Amino acid sequence: MSVKDSFGVRKKLASDSGEVAYYSLKELDEKVSGDVFSLPFSLRVILESLARECGGKFVSEEDVETLASWPDSVGEELAYLPARVVMQDFTGVPAIVDLAAMRSAMKAVGGDPKKINPLIPVDLVIDHSVQVDAFGTPLALRINAEREFERNRERYEFLKWGQQAFDNFSVVPPATGIIHQVNLEYLSKVVQVRDGVAFPDTLLGTDSHTTMINGLGVLGWGVGGIEAEAVMLGQPYYMLSPEVIGFKLTGALGDGVTATDLVLTVTEMLRAHGVVGKFVEFYGEGLSKLPLPDRATIANMAPEYGATCSFFPVDEETLKYLRGTGREDLVDLVERYTKEQGLFRTDETPEPRFSETLELDMATVEPSLAGPRRPQDRIRLSEVKSNFRRALAEITGATNGHANGSGTQKDAPIEEQSAESFPASDAPADAAGVTGEGEPEAHPSSGGEEADPGGTVTVTLDGEEDRIGHGSAVIAAITSCTNTSNPSVMVGAGLLAKKAVEKGLSVAPHVKTSLAPGSKVVTEYLETSGLLDYLEKLRFDVVGYGCTTCIGNSGPLPDPIHEAIEENDLVVAAVLSGNRNFEGRINPDVKANYLASPPLVVAYALAGRVDIDLENEPLGHDGDGNPVYLRDIWPSQEEIAREIAGALDPSLYREQYADVYTGNEQWNAVEVPSGELYEWDPDSTYIQEPAFFKDLSPEPEPLKDIEGARVLVKVGDSVTTDHISPAGAIPSKSPAGQYLISKGVEPRNFNSYGSRRGNHEVMVRGTFGNIRLKNQLAGGKEGGYTVHLPDGEETTIYEASVRYQEEGVPLLVIAGKEYGTGSSRDWAAKGTFLLGIKAVIAESFERIHRSNLIGMGVLPLQFTDGESADSLGLTGRETYDILGLEDLSPGKELTVRATTEEGETREFRVKARVDSPVEVEYVRNGGILQTVLRQLLKEDG
Repeated sequence: MSVKDSFGVRKKLASDSGEVAYYSLKELDEKVSGDVFSLPFSLRVILESLARECGGKFVSEEDVETLASWPDSVGEELAYLPARVVMQDFTGVPAIVDLAAMRSAMKAVGGDPKKINPLIPVDLVIDHSVQVDAFGTPLALRINAEREFERNRERYEFLKWGQQAFDNFSVVPPATGIIHQVNLEYLSKVVQVRDGVAFPDTLLGTDSHTTMINGLGVLGWGVGGIEAEAVMLGQPYYMLSPEVIGFKLTGALGDGVTATDLVLTVTEMLRAHGVVGKFVEFYGEGLSKLPLPDRATIANMAPEYGATCSFFPVDEETLKYLRGTGREDLVDLVERYTKEQGLFRTDETPEPRFSETLELDMATVEPSLAGPRRPQDRIRLSEVKSNFRRALAEITGATNGHANGSGTQKDAPIEEQSAESFPASDAPADAAGVTGEGEPEAHPSSGGEEADPGGTVTVTLDGEEDRIGHGSAVIAAITSCTNTSNPSVMVGAGLLAKKAVEKGLSVAPHVKTSLAPGSKVVTEYLETSGLLDYLEKLRFDVVGYGCTTCIGNSGPLPDPIHEAIEENDLVVAAVLSGNRNFEGRINPDVKANYLASPPLVVAYALAGRVDIDLENEPLGHDGDGNPVYLRDIWPSQEEIAREIAGALDPSLYREQYADVYTGNEQWNAVEVPSGELYEWDPDSTYIQEPAFFKDLSPEPEPLKDIEGARVLVKVGDSVTTDHISPAGAIPSKSPAGQYLISKGVEPRNFNSYGSRRGNHEVMVRGTFGNIRLKNQLAGGKEGGYTVHLPDGEETTIYEASVRYQEEGVPLLVIAGKEYGTGSSRDWAAKGTFLLGIKAVIAESFERIHRSNLIGMGVLPLQFTDGESADSLGLTGRETYDILGLEDLSPGKELTVRATTEEGETREFRVKARVDSPVEVEYVRNGGILQTVLRQLLKEDG
């Protein structure tokens, strides 16, 4: 194997584990014109990669020089080759389905199927499939795990086939933990050694919250599954040299303030500033007062503020965390290597040059939540009550009086009840927020009328009467890697539960409680400290090791609760310690979803409602009838620190991860056929060979203009990938549900959209099927509806697309700002493609979804500045021609001609958000994987 060293910077470094080679940034600094050590740390990591790969197939000396000259190189394309890829099962199954289909396609054209194989390490962690069916019982973990295997055995068999069929591919079995927490606590090495060469651990992941690993000083971010597959097959990740926003932290968090409060504040600030598609890098003396789990919490939520990643350089805290998680063997090399390479931060390290900077004194952070629909909409704890009431007025249309469902009088009116005696509940609130472009949007907390929740209705649960109404918290979930990876907030929740139990407080029956740790280590230290027992007394029993409620696997609410909500049009709430609260994501019965720290999740479960001011109203009353306030049971920082010191030990991590790949006996018992080609089962409702590669020609057809297109979907701002491709429950009356019923699947066995991503027949029928989607073509009616034109017949989006494709009519989407926010969901682009949509015209795009659209050959087009569908008077009922595609180039302006139903024409300009030459090539080929497959066929030939 030839050694690449175009700049002559390959050196030797001694360490306790032996001598390694490395590519010296100090040497490189002397050989390039730029100042390497004034670059942000994150760019130094990428520069090292370019220097190491220089002279190979993808990276030239000019590429290295260009990045070294940053910021002059902002916007220049670079070919980045990360060290590894991580996936979770919702995104991993379709990725492995694609690889299996590519093998079949390669075989069909006479090529070598084994050419389709990961060339770099790929870890898949099964964490998205466990659902909260059972809760509030010690049996919940076992029941949910058994149900998980019942529902997903076919998917697991497929993944296990992939594990033996592909090299460099490992699967972490179910019930181990959440991908990003497992990555943080175990998979990441900080410094990799491969073929005797040491280099920074870097990665791409098929989950948007891959960014969490940046808290450990490991550069990584989420991409679409399509892009990840290309990287797995040895292709670079083509990206533009980014702007890097410096975020200076000073001071320290005060008593009563958590890492969750900090991250919600950071999210609000960065979304307001506008960091979509940019790197964020943290610096300042405040880092030395910020434990690594707190850093990971901030890095985790980078997608919520739109950044590509949020990087924390390696420092003493990194080394401390490696020791604390049982990885003492990594510390010497990590320390020697990063210090030698100028990748180690201290308080004396000169501040790097940044594109722009922000600053936050952590002492100013206040207790906060976010909601009711977006994670960037932060609310002070004291404002949640009024915020919810404004949201209630918005949702129900009722103001200055009692909200009663949609504002109409019910046959059986809701009974009056005072706020003082109102039962517990989780509710929504939309806080003042801003778009990715920094333009303020109106949210319930920013002013407006309030609605009084009014009275309640009686429900009977297991023979016990309870009452619920508007604002009831029906879900309280300690969930998601964002917070369950952080011992301070988990121990804080346990201590709050202990104090609550000692005061005689309890959780009302209508609250669906759950504790879903991100790894088994969490359960161990909660047990060791004696705190798990108190959480269980409040019905926060462990329900599983996975994403659960945060991904939408909250499971159904008890029938009496569901029926009361439906019959009375109640606006109820969920409080969860997650990172996403988009419409329709958490539970179909819940319209208001709040993100909160684990201690606050417990607090709202005790209160039973979100229509409460926890700073001034009691959570409940003790045995003597005295009011108990949140401040009475909130643990101090000293108490939390003392419990952590007594319960956490490196041996916990070593023991729990000792048999990470083999510890699940149910997984070990799964039997699968061997072989390099997958045997597709035409009767499977989970795994089907996708049509993306069938009849692939050796050369692509030339690009041509889009003519006579119709709009299938027209939407406003902040449409998420959850709106486009929902991950949660499949309604039985939806096109996807009807398809499954036609295949003999009973509704109780539908599982979720996320679990069905290996079957394109289900997924295309679910595209734009979110129950909260408002397609303006259907008059804003909620759900996956549209009108077929020109006849104007209302139908489902899927059925309309079938008719249009039969008629040979190309389709479009028209959207507002921030189109495609949220999860790095490749199916939001795959489903778009399969519906026959050729282009999306939007005011702005979120980074990952724009890339995913290109990855499927769908054109992302952006209105020119200041223009929008509204300003141009577009109704979506026009026919459209998109002109100028024959010679597409990066950022080219194209002409769109819209012809109204009356025959009038209007032309406007759009920018093709095909930002680089390689993206143009992907569009010409009909997608990334088609491009890669054609390249491999040529190599094979």
